[in-house]
Amino acid sequence: MEPVLMQADQLPQWTALAPALALALTGLLVILLDSLNPDDSRPALLAGIATVGSLASLGLAGWFLSAGTGQAGTGGGISLFGDALIVDGMALFFQALFASVTALVVVASYDYLHDHPHRAEFYSLVLFAATGMALMAAANSLAVAFIALELASLPSYTLVAFLKRDAGSVEAGLKYFLIGALSASVFAFGISLVYAATGSLLLPDVYEALSGGVEGMTGVAAVGIVMVAGGFAFKTASVPFHFWAPEAYEGAPAPVSAFLSSASKAAGFALAFRVFVVGFPLDAGIDWVLLFQVLAVVTMTLGNFAAATQEEVKRMLAYSSIGHAGYALIGLAAFTGGAGGNVIGASMAHLLVYGFMNTGAFLFVALAEHWGVGRTFDDYAGLASRAPMASVAMSVFMFSLAGLPPFGGFFSKYFLFMGAIDAGFWWLAAVGAINSALSLFYYSRVVKALWLDDAVGEFELGSTPTALYAAIVFAAVATVLLLPGFGPVIETAQSVATTIVP
Repeated sequence: MEPVLMQADQLPQWTALAPALALALTGLLVILLDSLNPDDSRPALLAGIATVGSLASLGLAGWFLSAGTGQAGTGGGISLFGDALIVDGMALFFQALFASVTALVVVASYDYLHDHPHRAEFYSLVLFAATGMALMAAANSLAVAFIALELASLPSYTLVAFLKRDAGSVEAGLKYFLIGALSASVFAFGISLVYAATGSLLLPDVYEALSGGVEGMTGVAAVGIVMVAGGFAFKTASVPFHFWAPEAYEGAPAPVSAFLSSASKAAGFALAFRVFVVGFPLDAGIDWVLLFQVLAVVTMTLGNFAAATQEEVKRMLAYSSIGHAGYALIGLAAFTGGAGGNVIGASMAHLLVYGFMNTGAFLFVALAEHWGVGRTFDDYAGLASRAPMASVAMSVFMFSLAGLPPFGGFFSKYFLFMGAIDAGFWWLAAVGAINSALSLFYYSRVVKALWLDDAVGEFELGSTPTALYAAIVFAAVATVLLLPGFGPVIETAQSVATTIVP
């Protein structure tokens, strides 16, 4: 195996998978330690190992990305295993995002699951799901895409139903599993149709076959592409495959809801960007851009209107995440070929900012659940007087999710909408802006309850969960720091996105 320049030294090609391998090996190590001495769970040790492994993955991805690994300046993407996997700038960008969210969720779960006997299994499932997401970002074959998608999904089903004595958690896990199984079958059947039409599963070969024309098989390929899009719509909680999201997020442990709504959603988009841009040409008689335009408009509109009618904060955030899936879909809905890398890069940057602010919002819900605070907006009334720092963090998350300046969410939406306008789809940006204005209504309800409303009754918060508190504060700091650091973020995202455009 020929070595490639990945840093100052020569390293074997397989080391390009180090961010994903770090997550997988850490998950195995956590399981091994728990198996060797199951009577002595040592929760701090297990949580520490899982956190260190996640941060190691983040460090490796950041190191490779800053060194130009897999990018044009160092010879382009690094292909592995017969071109089934490719490590390039886009893969590393998303792997850094997955590792960041994983670390936050692991830290927060230390307090959230303080009385749960199976914490080692929880940490390992989170790490294995993150491994699948890391492979989704690097998939260069439809077969690997399906396997990686299932590797990320199967642990997620278990995580949603992790609270076995909670009927809501078990019900949510069952619904998530059944809808996930259906969507997986649709996705697999779509892949089989694309293979029947093109004779290949490798994305560049599929692109070449479709560009050259598949005589008599165009309809088969078109149906396959639509079914593949349906599989991605499930993973990203896009309409009409969004029904599982509110149920799963509401019933799951709050850190799991944070993990699924941020990392899992970003993984779906990472795979969709690569599959549709690298594998399916625009000039093959199959207008998938129009499909995503419809999905984007319907998803952001339905998600925001549904969120505005909710009375429970956690369920509101679930529908809000559907709306944000619609914003991220603009990356594909406004794709125009050669110049489409900029709008995809803007969508990637939005997903990065969204990862921190949405994870933080769900972790605040986890904090409220830990304290025994209710689920509704009214239950949050007056909470700022008891927990001011956490309430400030939640306010930052809410205003950033709404897209208000000077928070990171404003700039990510600004560049996303401007990317759509530059591509000639001003109406997409207009729909997005209108929906963002609508979202301010329900996000501000949380802030109003925290700071302006009086508590309905007396309540005691109890002790402060240090790890969970720290994760919330760190997510808030990251959301704020992305403001001055957004220039390098958007430049990196658009640079690496441009390299995948054929």
